[in-house]
Amino acid sequence: MDTYRAFLAIVISFIILLGYQYFFVGFDKPVPVSETTEQSAQPAPAQPVQQPAAATAAQAPAIAPLPAQTFDRTPRDITIDTDLYTATLSEDGGTITSFVLKKQKETHDKDSPGMQLVKTTAAEGYPLQFAWGSAVGARILYDSTVQSLKLSADKSKAELRMTADAGNGLVVERLYTFDNSNYLIDLSVTVKNHADHILQGVPQLGLVNAHFEGVVSPSNRFLFGGPVAFINGGLQEVKAKDFADAPKTLQGAIEWAGYEGNYFLCALIPKDGAGNSFTMQGNEMLATTQLSGTLETLKPGTEKSYDYHVYYGPKKLKMLQSIGYNLDRSVNFGWFDVIAKPTLWLLNMFYSFCHNYGVSIILVTVLFKAVFWPISQKGMKSMKNMQKLQPKMAKIKEKYKSDPTKMNQEVMNLYKTYKVNPLGGCLPMVLQIPVFFALYKVLLQCIELRHAPFMLWITDLSAPDRLYLGFDLPYLGGLPVLTLLMGASMFLQQKLSPSTADPTQAKIMMFLPVVFTFMFLNFASGLVLYWFINNLLSILQQVLINRESKKTALSSAAS
Repeated sequence: MDTYRAFLAIVISFIILLGYQYFFVGFDKPVPVSETTEQSAQPAPAQPVQQPAAATAAQAPAIAPLPAQTFDRTPRDITIDTDLYTATLSEDGGTITSFVLKKQKETHDKDSPGMQLVKTTAAEGYPLQFAWGSAVGARILYDSTVQSLKLSADKSKAELRMTADAGNGLVVERLYTFDNSNYLIDLSVTVKNHADHILQGVPQLGLVNAHFEGVVSPSNRFLFGGPVAFINGGLQEVKAKDFADAPKTLQGAIEWAGYEGNYFLCALIPKDGAGNSFTMQGNEMLATTQLSGTLETLKPGTEKSYDYHVYYGPKKLKMLQSIGYNLDRSVNFGWFDVIAKPTLWLLNMFYSFCHNYGVSIILVTVLFKAVFWPISQKGMKSMKNMQKLQPKMAKIKEKYKSDPTKMNQEVMNLYKTYKVNPLGGCLPMVLQIPVFFALYKVLLQCIELRHAPFMLWITDLSAPDRLYLGFDLPYLGGLPVLTLLMGASMFLQQKLSPSTADPTQAKIMMFLPVVFTFMFLNFASGLVLYWFINNLLSILQQVLINRESKKTALSSAAS
């Protein structure tokens, strides 16, 4: 019976671990997206996204869509340089053609440039295209007041004004306000009717975003990346399959909307009702989105302004919380949010004085182990007591082997007599599972740990640990030293734990460290570090319990 239960436990462990590896980590090597495939699946570039039917029908039928202009001069690029980023805006459509974060690298290489958040080309389209229904096309030529802005501590804010004539009596004016201290950009778009008749249109501010990683790999394959909106008080993450065949529109009270990756966010924050619908189209690697307002009517000589905040930056929880607008909800840990966010706070708190996230993980592990120590103590003692009962249980099984019902009754009576809980040894592991997954989500999603070094060969706690030997190992590339140490510590822990009298069951249980070592190969090195330290502390606790048990046995024998 015990052998059967042990075997069933191993099978269930296999299913859980393999399923988790498949759905959260994946087994495949990185699959680069070919240029041909990517372009063939892309939506039509530089075109406004189809509007909701109600808004389209309400527009003035007399206004026909304007063709793209042929410019009489070459559009200029305007460079905005701050302590946090360098952005480039084009007079061609007033769009952002480049946005490079200075404090985040593209890769972990020493000579890597800053992280580029605008991954699209001119053919695919650039973000922050503004259209006013069909009366203002997405591509018009703006005239800028300056060609460059340099912000610093002495000059913390600066404005950029861009003006364009749409060619049908409408004049569009953009006013950008940049702040040297944060990633939030203020954008005010004013539409002025200089025609001699009424004009109607729907304000539309768009984004065009390519996948931040550029490839689909095991590390990002099952993490969400795509259009996102905080609407009607909840976070909506829209998968590409939902808008691959036809545009999809969300309507309601939109607090912010945009595009997110695992570590970065591009968001539009409408003010004063500038957006009440969010439309998206495209595919997993390239998405075109549009934040739209309601139908507006402009009489001759009147104007209307639409105000937005634009956020291009890292998904750093504390920073987003300070900005407000519920942008911090983009850091989404799912079911484990209640554990993950305090864990992240602890990591950052420890980091504030040790300045090493690897050390922070160790300190958090020690803290968690201290909290669970009393429960673990009871569980381990319960397992030790179960071991002492093995001879008595063996006699009961031998005596009642032909009567399973009577055998189970006698075993339960034995548990009651000696006050042993057969599930007591499992309880600590069950309680630690939510903590394990919460920490996994933290290590996988939080930008603080992206490219964060620990020591020696572990230079990125959000990536699998690999010690490169000068040649590639099959499947692995480098040697997973920390993962092997974790497996060895788990093996030692199994050896020290109370063993069963059933040799078959013991052999099955000793196989678990091999299973876990294999499953941890592609886990973040920070998570492996946590599990390794947790194993070492469990070994220490088991050694102390074994010594205490031995002393008790000697005392009993002496008396």
